[in-house]
Amino acid sequence: MLYSISISCTRPDYAHLFMAFWLAHRWCRCVPDREPSPDPRLLSLGMQIRRHREERGYSLEELAEHSGLSFRGLIYIEHGQRNPSVLTLVDIAVALDVAPGELINHLGEGHAAKRAPQ
Repeated sequence: MLYSISISCTRPDYAHLFMAFWLAHRWCRCVPDREPSPDPRLLSLGMQIRRHREERGYSLEELAEHSGLSFRGLIYIEHGQRNPSVLTLVDIAVALDVAPGELINHLGEGHAAKRAPQ
């Protein structure tokens, strides 16, 4: 089913065009109402990194400088919006002076109990 939106003025200005574009996208649901929730494991990883960062008294800028990562990238990781690679986790762990396992060991705690004994 096709629909069209018409602008009822002789010379459309940008405000009218923007409103028509915005309404079309909202009406078609081409733009989601909200972002999907991050994976709980990524949120947990981000909280672990933040805890270690704050224990050492580092700001995000300082951790970015020590790890060689971008400030914005670290924000995304701490908020669970980015899935960091293994090498990124190693860089963060080295900058925080912790073993890489300390950042991720807690993620598998629930899975170990679910495994059947062999």
